[in-house]
Amino acid sequence: MAILVCGGAGYIGSHAVRALLEGGEEVVIVDNLLTGFAEAVPPGAEFYAVDVRDSEKLGAIFQKHDIGEVMHFAASSQVGESVVKPLFYFNNNVYGMQSLLETMVRHGVGSIVFSSSAAVYGEPLVTPIDEKAPIAPKSPYGESKAIMEKMMRWVGAAHKIRFASLRYFNVAGAIEGGAIGEAHAPETHLIPIVLQVPLGQRRNVTVFGDDYDTPDGTCVRDYIHVCDLVDAHLLALDYLRRGGESDRFNLGSEKGFSVMEIIRAAESVVGRIIPFSIGPRRAGDPDKLVASSEKAKKILGWTPRLTAAEEIIQSAWKWHSARPLGYKHNDQNKLKDQNRNEH
Repeated sequence: MAILVCGGAGYIGSHAVRALLEGGEEVVIVDNLLTGFAEAVPPGAEFYAVDVRDSEKLGAIFQKHDIGEVMHFAASSQVGESVVKPLFYFNNNVYGMQSLLETMVRHGVGSIVFSSSAAVYGEPLVTPIDEKAPIAPKSPYGESKAIMEKMMRWVGAAHKIRFASLRYFNVAGAIEGGAIGEAHAPETHLIPIVLQVPLGQRRNVTVFGDDYDTPDGTCVRDYIHVCDLVDAHLLALDYLRRGGESDRFNLGSEKGFSVMEIIRAAESVVGRIIPFSIGPRRAGDPDKLVASSEKAKKILGWTPRLTAAEEIIQSAWKWHSARPLGYKHNDQNKLKDQNRNEH
């Protein structure tokens, strides 16, 4: 039986595919390439450029490959974009989950590892954040992930589908060797944005607010290396294979790094000063978001290995410096012009 990886050509999904193949698993990928890249798909995986919302094509894939388990990464994930395109996010994410669950029910597939998000918590009042924190998303993106979790719970109860929902924080870094990595257009994540400066793609970094209640006044976030995140997905898969009950797990390094600490760590890695400017706060940015991962450690046996800021950034830098355009679909001149206009 094969594992279906939805969104397996994306940043996190492509890393998971490699780990599954290394573990001797039969892997089938569906990805509509909206934000994924065919170049990220490794040899050994069967790939279909199919949208999970296309239930007819999805069902044919389940039938052809005798799908036994699912890892689901396929979703749009930009918080800001979701605010201005809420209907798109609900269609792509929520309806995508509906189509996938319907197909799983029709073909008797009983387990799914789901890529959720800390965005389901919104702006928690207490950190570190554990799984008992209230679900109060502040964006359509976070809302879509919360709805997708509820869908799995109700469908699971009705059709005996067990799930592991992994709520993770800020994912960064790249696989050892830098064969694949993070590539978004436009880029919205801090570490790639910081690294665009030494790559000559950005003049400086804008730090949004320096008056937060943190040691240096800039926001503190929990960063998790993508390979540690993939390890948790493999452990969650094994947990379900051993008969584990449906559950939700926070994933983070349990360390918080401020924006300025990330900039300084990047300077150490690349060996040059990274200019920055202070901008106004962004609405809704909490002072500090740090995970409690005790539940994942206790139940899944998961422990992150690459938790130092320099380790995470070093792996990201190896990817970005070797492939400054990311995958070939990126247009470097357009990217430079866009970022020049921003600053």
